[in-house]
Amino acid sequence: MMKLKLGLHLAYCTNIHRGEDWRETFDSLKLHTLAVRREVCPDQPYAIGLRLSNLAAVELSEGGRLAEFKSWLGQNQCYVFTINGFPFGQFHGARVKEQVYLPDWTSPERLAYTNLLFDLLGELLPPNVEGSVSTLPGSFKEFITGADQEKEIRQNVWRCVEHIAGVSARTGRELHLGLEPEPLGWFETSAETIRFFEQMRAEHPNDPRLSAHLGVNYDTCHLAVEFEEPQAAIAALRRNGIKISKLHLSSALKVRPTVAARRELAAFADDIYLHQVVARAADGQRLVFKDLTPALNDVAAFAHPETTEWRIHFHIPLHSPATEWYENTTDHVTGVLDLLQADPTLCSHLEMETYTWEVLPAGLKNRTVVAQLVSEYDWTLKRLAERGLAV
Repeated sequence: MMKLKLGLHLAYCTNIHRGEDWRETFDSLKLHTLAVRREVCPDQPYAIGLRLSNLAAVELSEGGRLAEFKSWLGQNQCYVFTINGFPFGQFHGARVKEQVYLPDWTSPERLAYTNLLFDLLGELLPPNVEGSVSTLPGSFKEFITGADQEKEIRQNVWRCVEHIAGVSARTGRELHLGLEPEPLGWFETSAETIRFFEQMRAEHPNDPRLSAHLGVNYDTCHLAVEFEEPQAAIAALRRNGIKISKLHLSSALKVRPTVAARRELAAFADDIYLHQVVARAADGQRLVFKDLTPALNDVAAFAHPETTEWRIHFHIPLHSPATEWYENTTDHVTGVLDLLQADPTLCSHLEMETYTWEVLPAGLKNRTVVAQLVSEYDWTLKRLAERGLAV
């Protein structure tokens, strides 16, 4: 069932669960992922969107753990087609914020980690299924202060492309890395992403490995926060020959910053994750805030609440309805699915990514994590079925 029509694959990203070492990661798959599988796909092969920290990846590669995991996948009719390689280290229970970008692509540690993920994925993939790994957009904007760092990012990404090409040739698998534009990332908009790829191509002209093994992980929450429209953004990426490696199906918050709405928004401010805010006035002028709390504290950000709209990088469940105080950006998700309906070759990897379970306000966290994930599957599968992409 999770292998949908026309060769599409759908999973939820297991970064919603704690899993900082391999034992904790494997335990969460046994406890939570199999419980979700029993509800949504009990009788057919079930796809897993795996998240591995650097520590978990290293441990999985040692001893007989990889063979044990492959055996477990087979016994439970599960398969892995994609890995989230954005968070390098701890992702739950402690302050993450902008540190989630470290080590970034200026560092050999990020390169080694990502290469290892492809080594593992090359062993885990079932026959005739592409493999993808998603990663950060180079770095966080404020971390990059010179051209030497920019060059190092491109060089390390290229070294990874070379490694992916080698793993692909060795295993006979089609593998690709998806760079994930995000608000205040080194590149965050479709235009900035295109410029990065143009620089890569200028440094490696006419090398087919770039287009084969490097693309974009298109996160619908992130691009919605940037006020981009999916038709224009994806058309621009494709017009420039950029592969859509994976589609992250996720929804952001959008509000008019009235006094009442800001009071409600305070419940979404947490000490764990970064919740970038893009505020846009009726005349198109924008204010960008690194996090939700600074936006709530800045008088200029809500000077004209009746004509200003905020988009907030907070992944809310796909099935969450609009309220009196805030709306969601599911129109961006459905807009991408419309494009997929028109051209199913756009991308075969779909992953629901609502990692914010532990920090959701009480009103959105009124069920178990398994029940929430089942509801996200129900919502997504219904939209896919409406477009002839799922039963």
